[in-house]
Amino acid sequence: MEHRPIKYLESPLQFSLLLLLLGLLLFLPYLGSVHLFDWDEINFAESAREMILTQNFHTVQVAFKAFWEKPPLFFWLQSLSMHLFGINEMAARLPNALFGCMSLFTLYHIGRNWHNENTGRWWAMLYMGSFLPHLYFKSGIIDPVFNYFIFVSLFFLSKVLLPSTQQQTTQMRFLYWIMGGAMAGLALLTKGPVALLLLCLSIGSYWTVRYYYERPAVQHIAQQIQQQLLPCIAALLTMLLVASLWVISEIQQHGTNVLFQFIEYQIRLFSTPDAGHQQPFYYHWVVVLIGCFPLSILALPQCFQPKHTPDTNDRHLHWLMMSLLLVVLVVFSIVKTKIVHYSSLSYFPLSYIAARHCAALYSQKVKMRRATQIMIAAIGTVFALLLIAVPLVGMYKNAIIPYIKDPFAVGNLSVEVPWYATDAIIGVAYLVAVWVASVQLKTKTVGAIQLLLATTAITLFTFTTHIVPKIEAHSQRTFIDFCRSKAGQDVYIETVGFKSYAKYFYFQLPPNHLPPNYSDEWLLTDKIDKDAYLITKTHRKKLVTEICPNAVLLEDKGGFAFFVRKAAPRMP
Repeated sequence: MEHRPIKYLESPLQFSLLLLLLGLLLFLPYLGSVHLFDWDEINFAESAREMILTQNFHTVQVAFKAFWEKPPLFFWLQSLSMHLFGINEMAARLPNALFGCMSLFTLYHIGRNWHNENTGRWWAMLYMGSFLPHLYFKSGIIDPVFNYFIFVSLFFLSKVLLPSTQQQTTQMRFLYWIMGGAMAGLALLTKGPVALLLLCLSIGSYWTVRYYYERPAVQHIAQQIQQQLLPCIAALLTMLLVASLWVISEIQQHGTNVLFQFIEYQIRLFSTPDAGHQQPFYYHWVVVLIGCFPLSILALPQCFQPKHTPDTNDRHLHWLMMSLLLVVLVVFSIVKTKIVHYSSLSYFPLSYIAARHCAALYSQKVKMRRATQIMIAAIGTVFALLLIAVPLVGMYKNAIIPYIKDPFAVGNLSVEVPWYATDAIIGVAYLVAVWVASVQLKTKTVGAIQLLLATTAITLFTFTTHIVPKIEAHSQRTFIDFCRSKAGQDVYIETVGFKSYAKYFYFQLPPNHLPPNYSDEWLLTDKIDKDAYLITKTHRKKLVTEICPNAVLLEDKGGFAFFVRKAAPRMP
């Protein structure tokens, strides 16, 4: 019964086409309906825009200065998209949307390869119907592309590492090692040395767990090392060869400084928290547990399964996926700068574990636990109530504002945005679906899970297309509209007291626009040759007037204050 596929679209080809169609329908529409969000989305889109303007595709830039923190592969993808569809939000997010479709397709086929049809189908559906995994494919950040290359690399390496693959020919083993190395090289070109760190730690953790439980003889360990050494070197060389396609040209132009800059950035990332991103050690554990609902809850019972099962393949894949999951969570818990998407690679192993649990539920090998049922009802209800609360806050903001002490939040909320009671229907419908699914989880387990996943995907699509633009109107649209209004003008535009990349992307900063001596201090205190528009948050207006007494307040709106400092009169 375990291998009987879910009762629709029996053909793998039919299901593959369905996944691609669903991915296109869920991830592509309305990609440009909301402005890019600071920092990362606008930062990366700006680097891609500058690549197009300068035709310099080997050095990543921001404000037309070298940006050493990231390799160029993701920006190449965004630049290609912008070349085809224009420099806009849709083009900046399109690569991730397409990788979303590829990810669903890939997870389905890896699940079939590792186990059976049901596991592959559950894996793809869980990823598509859970909150953070679904939402990241609508973004313009690097992580979805990086995570895809890392995971596909691990898949190819698993074809050599697992005991069930030991009978393969030498040629096939080398091919898998080289494919794994090539994917790792692409990951390295996407996000830098962290790719090698995560892969090495995950594989090392897997081997540690494997030897701890199997206790092989020393001779066997030596034999394994001897067998894997040469292919491992081949994989490493392949990875370095792929990465060198960019690294060598960069070193030729900028010297070995580029390598030191990458290393320095990684050390700074681990040891120093960026302003506004200091979070407790357990931050990513909570983010993944709550943010990956419902797959995170469905994975919990399988995470704690017995470490020894009759099926050797199941046992070793479980160890491999748990190793990847824990490595990601532990590494990014140690990293001082904590941002939600840093731990997004953990979504792949966690969704695999959830898929194995759902496949076992479908084959009736296990039964739904009462605790799982309660957690799904509780967390699903919280999410639904939040979806209901958002439009209600917008509708009754005048009654809420007197109780808010933060001037910036008050300014954000004061922006006039059309909210309607019907906007809450999305949350109400999701609340009903959560409770129907929760009640049926015990008796109609498979149908209840499918209902929950489908309604979550539809809810996320509807919410992001109809509600998120309104949220963005409150949070940053006033600021971005001001930047856009100055595009093409021969002026300076700068933020004071907060960091933003909108002053480049939405102002459409042209090359050679900023003088060599440009700095915040120069712009605020020295003689300037062009009018300067200064943007700060409402509660920091005093900061601008103290530093720059001749700055004139133009407007205080939406939580932001806009000033102008006139250029020094030109001598006749």
